[in-house]
Amino acid sequence: MAAGGGAPEPRVLVCLGALLAGWVALGLEAVVIGEVHENVTLHCGNISGPRGLVTWYRNDSEPVFLLSSNSSLPPAEPRFSLVDASSLHIKSLGLGDEGNYTCQEILNVTQWFQVWLQVASGPYQIEVHIAATGTLPNGTLYAARGSGVDFSCNSSSRPPPMVEWWFQALNSSSESFGHNLTVNSFSLLLMSPNLQGNYTCLALNLLSRRHRKVTTELLVYYPPPSAPQCWAQMASGSFMLQLTCRWDGGYPDPDFLWIEEPGGVIVGKSKLGVEMLSESQLSDGKKFKCVTSHIVGPESGASCVVQIRGPSLLSEPMKTCFVGGNVTLTCQVSGAYPPAKILWLRNLTQPEVVIQPSSRHLITQDGQDSTLTIHNCSQDLDEGYYVCRADSPVGVREVEIWLSVKDPVNIGGIVGTIVSLLLLGLAIISGLLLYYSPVFCWKVGNTFRGQNMDDVMVLVDSEEEEEEEEDAAVEEQEEAHEREELPKEIPKQDHIHRVTALVNGNIEQMGNGFQDLQDDSSEEQSDIVQEEDRPV
Repeated sequence: MAAGGGAPEPRVLVCLGALLAGWVALGLEAVVIGEVHENVTLHCGNISGPRGLVTWYRNDSEPVFLLSSNSSLPPAEPRFSLVDASSLHIKSLGLGDEGNYTCQEILNVTQWFQVWLQVASGPYQIEVHIAATGTLPNGTLYAARGSGVDFSCNSSSRPPPMVEWWFQALNSSSESFGHNLTVNSFSLLLMSPNLQGNYTCLALNLLSRRHRKVTTELLVYYPPPSAPQCWAQMASGSFMLQLTCRWDGGYPDPDFLWIEEPGGVIVGKSKLGVEMLSESQLSDGKKFKCVTSHIVGPESGASCVVQIRGPSLLSEPMKTCFVGGNVTLTCQVSGAYPPAKILWLRNLTQPEVVIQPSSRHLITQDGQDSTLTIHNCSQDLDEGYYVCRADSPVGVREVEIWLSVKDPVNIGGIVGTIVSLLLLGLAIISGLLLYYSPVFCWKVGNTFRGQNMDDVMVLVDSEEEEEEEEDAAVEEQEEAHEREELPKEIPKQDHIHRVTALVNGNIEQMGNGFQDLQDDSSEEQSDIVQEEDRPV
């Protein structure tokens, strides 16, 4: 080396390179790790106390002079400087600065110190790609339940980073999916709601131990499993109609669209599925359709329909109540949709007064059937017309019921009167039976009914009984006399039985009956005489 302190001669550097190669082979070098764009300091051995002449070299294919403590030798680059008269300080590291460095110190003896500088880079920007079903306007990813999702993570780093995936569900701790130096992607085949949460990709530089991570939220969506339901009801405190549509069981909530049927006129669109309609928008029989849609399908959506109907009333037109008693008025509402509001009123004033429940008035309602029970009926207070009103958004229907309040009936007196009448009738019948005495009389022959053995019964008034008995005795004598005169060949089967009785209480008819019997007897006698005169 020249005394003037110039650069070392080439033959000296060649010898130095051979010597350094031996030191490297022995593995006696120190290792220093730096990062790109950062500063690093390489120490010349681990020696304390005064230092000798220090010279730094870069070991490439051949040694390259960098810096010396000899002020007459300028540094190879302004980035190089000495610290503490021995250490090499390098500013703004680059990837090209990585390599072997040698420190030569001459103090009584010459010493060589080897330093291995490793330069790390990154990880810088991490690129995470999740192949999900879709992306929301705010950038949040979502996947449909049951679908497959691919995950991948890439980062610029030297050396290549170690990639690790972490998952954190809602209100739970993080869990690792594992790490790998070569594989930085994986797939989930069947997404389910318990896989909804934050997915984190962590890239770690093993040299610098510097890491970066990116967290991505992934939502798992699914439509409701059943059909939507819709209904109509009267809004509280008003006569407006409230349309409500529900499609529960899905995530997130679906969208609702109400339209008129037919025509398709849009009534309203919202996330709540509730719309308010005034009476001017309603009519009996009008239909409204709720069309639902969900972010993950089905594409055709789902729907339900409600039809508005006015009420019909049925009740008894008249009711009766006894003073001091109880009575129940019934009102049945049918056909109303939505269900009507039922009120009971008295039409004694204008406007009519709504009856409120009290100790004397009990109002109950079962579905669309309402009853009004009036206790302790009073003719002055309760008699008159009662009105059952059904209020509906499509109309109001009323029916009137007349309540008549009467004094209670003496049931004991009525029963006593009926019993007295029955006893009186029984006495009259018994008297008649005792007053009239029936007499039975039989007549055998064909003279009355055309048969030989017919029976005739005639009823005769008892007041003429004695006179009739005398006539009967005379007739019997005459008949006996006639029988004595008749020949023996006359058949004995023709007999006349005589009955004296009252025929329907008619005396004349009784006399006619006797006359007929006498005529028949005369004809029979004439026939017998003719047979006697006929020659044998």
